[in-house]
Amino acid sequence: MDAFEKLEELERLEALAEAGQLEEEEQKHLGQVMGGFAVPNRKEGFKSGFVTLVGRPNAGKSTLLNAIMGKKIAITSRTAQTTRHRFRAVLTKEDFQMVIVDTPGLHKPIDALGEELNTSALKALEDVDVVAMLIDAGQPIGKGDRWVAKQVQACRAKKICVLSKTDTANKEQLAKQIQGAQELGQWDAMVGLSSVTGKNVDAFIEEVTYFLPVGPAWFPADMETDQPLEVIIAEFIREKILRTMHDEVPHAIGVMVEEMDWNRRSKTQSIRAIIYVERESQKGIIIGKRGASIKRIGSEARKDLEVMLGCKVFLDLQVKVKKNWRRDANQIRRFGYGEGAQL
Repeated sequence: MDAFEKLEELERLEALAEAGQLEEEEQKHLGQVMGGFAVPNRKEGFKSGFVTLVGRPNAGKSTLLNAIMGKKIAITSRTAQTTRHRFRAVLTKEDFQMVIVDTPGLHKPIDALGEELNTSALKALEDVDVVAMLIDAGQPIGKGDRWVAKQVQACRAKKICVLSKTDTANKEQLAKQIQGAQELGQWDAMVGLSSVTGKNVDAFIEEVTYFLPVGPAWFPADMETDQPLEVIIAEFIREKILRTMHDEVPHAIGVMVEEMDWNRRSKTQSIRAIIYVERESQKGIIIGKRGASIKRIGSEARKDLEVMLGCKVFLDLQVKVKKNWRRDANQIRRFGYGEGAQL
């Protein structure tokens, strides 16, 4: 049982306890679940809760999550639908614990994958304490932003409007965006920030913390994400493909880690991953002339993985065709994208 499953089980057992319906065996189980967290006692007034980052594609959600965490956890690129997993990170400080939920960008879907990603993003608005809607400060507010704002305004959570990428906008653009954002609905707070320069990222954290309820630290202080290591590795590889291929085949790509092996003698982590595409022609693009493209992707991914894992990495990449996988809900879930269940 992972930390988030423990949280769900703990909430279920506490609800039974409050209703006076907790049996003797469940009382024992409650103690086991609570003990499984191994979280140190926090000072009085400690706050904890969930904040969801939502917005249109390329609004800067994943970049903000990385800036909050102070390290690279979520992948980023200029390609729409870069984020395919509902990604959760945990920030723990002396007086609060914040669970940040990064979501796929909300957009008009053209296939089953797009529909699944939208479903995932909308579900992330449920049962959270704070919803932060990101709007690109350098781009005009459009129909898509208004549709997202409508979904956010329907939530019971506290609502923060975030004007992101302020380093790309001038004062006139910022003033126009502030006015436009205010017209989108009622906000409990508004923050303009730049995740790239770090300006006002701390101010955003303070705003979110203000709205979090008083509660215990549910997760160990050293827990930074709920994503399995294999998923993070697969995403790091996919990021390099997106940045290398640009608009040639990005949406047709899925990555799965097939095998991991640790060599104690050489202290090397061996990883075998498969890059899936939908057509043979796309396979040729990924491999490149004399394997040049796949070598470049592997080299760039390995650099990030060695930093993340803190050891030497041997990365074996293969490319396979899985025809029209983006239109097959079962295949989408097999990749674990959107709400998709893991294998």
